[in-house]
Amino acid sequence: MKKVAGILFLISLSGKAQEIKVHGKVTEAITGKGVKSKIVYKSYPTGSLSETFNDSTFSFSIFGSSKYIITAEAPGHITSAILLDPKEVKNNQIISDIELTPTGQTIRLNHLIFDMGRAAIKPQSFDQLDALAALMKMNSKMEIQLEGHTDNVGNASANLKLSQDRVDAVKKYLSGKGINKNRVATKAFGGTKPISKDNTEEARALNRRVEMRVLKD
Repeated sequence: MKKVAGILFLISLSGKAQEIKVHGKVTEAITGKGVKSKIVYKSYPTGSLSETFNDSTFSFSIFGSSKYIITAEAPGHITSAILLDPKEVKNNQIISDIELTPTGQTIRLNHLIFDMGRAAIKPQSFDQLDALAALMKMNSKMEIQLEGHTDNVGNASANLKLSQDRVDAVKKYLSGKGINKNRVATKAFGGTKPISKDNTEEARALNRRVEMRVLKD
């Protein structure tokens, strides 16, 4: 049984077309407390099968090989989404917790991975970006800003360019999934806004990131 927590990424499960039981809760990213939300799950992309909950928890079964998207929204928080792919299920049950980030804060795309020193997006990142594209398709008014950051090792101008190239690569990927490029702004910071100033590899890895700011929801 695999537990996954976070925002905007695809959960891969593996197996045959069978009943898959899905359970989860919605929590606030900062406090970890449950958040009563409007939770909707529907088959993706058609939406022919759907159900809505108004709670901080959810439980339902899915069948067949269709993907499903779960969204959670609550006042004062940024809407979150998770994609489920039954074609990759390892067992017939999954526990998935969705974190909601308070409005106005940035969301780190934790599963977005690049080649070292380059703007090439690694395939492991596609799941999260596909989920973001799905969310933006469901909410046609949503506009975002992608903010690129590097560590502060090396040439500052080169780091600034790298951070810009990376957010541009993410924007291009989303555009390729049908998201109008005018809905995706970009901003590069290079190594000027570190999360940690410690001189360790762990700190430098923490500082290398792309964050998402929701401009309109």
